Amino acid sequence: MRAVELRVSRRRHAVSVFVIALVAAAPALGEDIIRLPGASITVELSQQSAFRDRDELLSWVRRSAQSVAGFYGRFPVERLRLVVAPKPGRGISGGRTWADRGGLIRIRVGTASSEEDFVDDWMLVHEMTHLALPSLPDEQAWLEEGLATYVEPLARAQAGTLSEEAVWADYVAGMPNGLPRPGDRGLDRTPTWGRRYWGGALFCLVADLEIRRRTGNRIGLQHALRAILARGNLETSGEIGPILEAGDLATGVPVLAELYSRWRDRPVPVDLEGLWRDLGIRPMGRSVHLHDDAPDAVLRRALTAPPVSTL
Repeated sequence: MRAVELRVSRRRHAVSVFVIALVAAAPALGEDIIRLPGASITVELSQQSAFRDRDELLSWVRRSAQSVAGFYGRFPVERLRLVVAPKPGRGISGGRTWADRGGLIRIRVGTASSEEDFVDDWMLVHEMTHLALPSLPDEQAWLEEGLATYVEPLARAQAGTLSEEAVWADYVAGMPNGLPRPGDRGLDRTPTWGRRYWGGALFCLVADLEIRRRTGNRIGLQHALRAILARGNLETSGEIGPILEAGDLATGVPVLAELYSRWRDRPVPVDLEGLWRDLGIRPMGRSVHLHDDAPDAVLRRALTAPPVSTL
């Protein structure tokens, strides 16, 4: 299970040309192109000889991209430039995402990283998920970060690289950070770390479950997100109202707009203990036990199952 404090990758849509130029100017000693249906990813290594197994690293990139493409029905951008910078030791950190003639991601990878480190990584999927949402005003950074926080484990589970138990253990550990605290003024007006990442993720979880309840579990937030991507990705900018309306139009129920109107400028408590109980999730230390006889267990299982069709 990933520790909550690992959710530290940051991204800004409104980044200066100077910052992008610095990344663009970094010398690339090795370059590979990974091709997906309708998309290509150029992987640039700033120090080619620093990584002990280049094929292992490229497999990690491909696996992450396929997880995101599977969740959204396609990879979010036609062209992605991925700059991999080495760091001492193991693990992946420091992911940042920009729009730049497609997408641009810079991420740091430990030169001693093992196959297990690459398989367990969540950060690259998180960063790639940012590519699928239009740039929003600063007040809605919670949706940008919260959506990536929410979608990442689901995309990996649907791709078969993360267990259902691991998804819910992650949510059980992280979602309490997203609850409103004293002085909270709603998602748009409370730019704390907890509300930005996990408050946004909690919004997505509550919306997903409500969409499924109102549609007889036929469709969920994933279908809304695919429709939003069809309107524009990170290379575009937009306002949250029309973006959420596009998602609601795809699902046929106005859940996103209704939830946003309630959560945007006031604290709304969520009974997480009751929610976990109804979904059939029993926390057990750092893991969870799943019960399929709970009233909403069928909704829980649907979230990690690949969609049967697209809208």
